Amino acid sequence: MKTLWTSLLGAACCLTLATVQADESINAQTLIDRAQIEDLITHYYYNFGRENAQNFADFYAEDAELILGTRSYKGREGIESAYGRGAGAANQNRDRPARPQRYSFNVTISNPLIVVHGDTATSQVIFTEYVIQNQGDPLQVTTQGREYATFVRTAAGWRYKTRQIVGGDDYPEGWTG
Repeated sequence: MKTLWTSLLGAACCLTLATVQADESINAQTLIDRAQIEDLITHYYYNFGRENAQNFADFYAEDAELILGTRSYKGREGIESAYGRGAGAANQNRDRPARPQRYSFNVTISNPLIVVHGDTATSQVIFTEYVIQNQGDPLQVTTQGREYATFVRTAAGWRYKTRQIVGGDDYPEGWTG
């Protein structure tokens, strides 16, 4: 009987510790922060393919970095140039082909994993690009990849600090999400 009570007491302690740990890492503020970060990511991806898209650099902190494969763009001006805007964009993007006309272009995100660390956060999401060339054509999946990002809380709200796009299943070098 003593062994049964000891086992039950041990199980109750484990459940209590698990509940305390969950309460310490997830609270009302971290849930709000996670929702705000997910909204930022969703608005960012919703911007792709839009005629009058919001300036992508507005989603980033002043000293942020965007990493696309082997190319790195630092600061808001660098990020603007990555999207064909800002000083020097014409020279940096002259080898980029013109965007083809298409009926529909959408980018979705899935499996968001967002972890808040006070005034910073990390996220991992999967993105998928869908295209319909002409009305009535079948839907095509053109690209799928992963985004690894860090965020910082600013006076304007949560902003990307780093955003790295990679293909495949490997984590980017040095990732500590």
